[in-house]
Amino acid sequence: MGHPALADAKPSVFWLDRPDRPEGRPGLGGARSADLVVVGAGYSGLWTALLAKQADPSRDVLVLEAGSVGWAASGRNGGFCAASLTHGEPNGMARWPQEYAVLRRLGRENLDAIEATVREHDIDCDFRRSGSLTVATQPHQVEWLAQEPGEFLDRDAVRAHLDSPTYLAGVHEPDETAMVDPARLAWGLARAAESLGVRIAEGVRVAGLSTAGSGVDVTTADGAVIRAGRVALGTNAFPSLVRRTRLHTVPVYDYALMTEPLTQDQLDSLGWASRAGVGDLANQFHYYRLSADNRILWGGYDAIYHYGRRLAPSLDQRPATFDRLAGHFFDTFPQLEGLRFSHQWGGAIDTCTRFCAFYGTAHRGRVAYAAGFTGLGVGATRFGAQVMLDLLGGRHTERTRLRMVREKPLPFPPEPLAYTGIQLTRWSLASADRHEGRRNLWLRTLDRAGLGFDS
Repeated sequence: MGHPALADAKPSVFWLDRPDRPEGRPGLGGARSADLVVVGAGYSGLWTALLAKQADPSRDVLVLEAGSVGWAASGRNGGFCAASLTHGEPNGMARWPQEYAVLRRLGRENLDAIEATVREHDIDCDFRRSGSLTVATQPHQVEWLAQEPGEFLDRDAVRAHLDSPTYLAGVHEPDETAMVDPARLAWGLARAAESLGVRIAEGVRVAGLSTAGSGVDVTTADGAVIRAGRVALGTNAFPSLVRRTRLHTVPVYDYALMTEPLTQDQLDSLGWASRAGVGDLANQFHYYRLSADNRILWGGYDAIYHYGRRLAPSLDQRPATFDRLAGHFFDTFPQLEGLRFSHQWGGAIDTCTRFCAFYGTAHRGRVAYAAGFTGLGVGATRFGAQVMLDLLGGRHTERTRLRMVREKPLPFPPEPLAYTGIQLTRWSLASADRHEGRRNLWLRTLDRAGLGFDS
């Protein structure tokens, strides 16, 4: 039997469970050519289409989406829109120390540009530049806070910011993370792109790409062929249409709960005046935030990989994880005992061994891809879209000169080695959390090789 607070939780995504959800868009119709075909109508694809049309209003841009706009990771994430392009400062500094100052500046400019787009196109997605709060819940994590940018908060100060008996210290960074309603951001980007003349076709699954003349033939699952001048891929967690990159990512399932709206007394008991997005420093970490109507989204901890890179709608629900998350929620906020959860859901994230996106081209430079965002794609996908457009245009820019853009992560091994290695890594990370953060021989070996597994 599950946690009693989950008794009435709907097995659906809160952000997508809206009466004003957009009507479905038509399929391909008679469209058989475009200057730029974008595969995927999540954040990656929508930003690419919007930016391409803004740069050249005469360009014919067609977006092909197998489901509906924002139905996958872009519509079911936590809504943390971060400036970081490198999955945090420690990861960026460790991998690209000489160019990290540039990466940090570009990330900040990227977040500013997202905010400007939301305002320019009047996208109603509750965009709030409320910052982030990183908390230590075990003594050894307090030392780790020194690596986090922002203002250090001791135990009393962090509990004045957000009151939990589990908090030992924290760091508040007030400006480099925004909270958004993720589905409404995706829907708003789609409307903005369409207002400029972008065509979006839903229910169109792309099955393959082939070089044809000076362009690329895009073949759909039902046999239609679209002649494209250039192609941008925003498929992320799904199998790449560029086969040589398929081992560079694995789909990892992440899970979340949403509470019912809090009363004013319940809000007052938390003291969450900043409404900052929160994450803890465990390897198996939690992330949480307030919604516009004062619900708490609570997610993370389990990162589940299924043998063979399996993806299936049935995997969006995992009762054992929901029960575990509910227990952790009330350990963190015992003052909210009696609160109920209204929704429970999961979804796949594309993770790679360096924890942040990688980029490249195929088909003689006519196809570009950005993948491996590892849970930080709400903001970084806009930067990835710019990189893809630079690469497709053959432009040498500050972005394309970055080592981060030019280098590829180490791939994951094929099965059964991938499954075995990931399960051993998950076990080792959990063990480190139980033993004051001490990393065993397996984790230290991965560290030396520059390999990792994260959600």
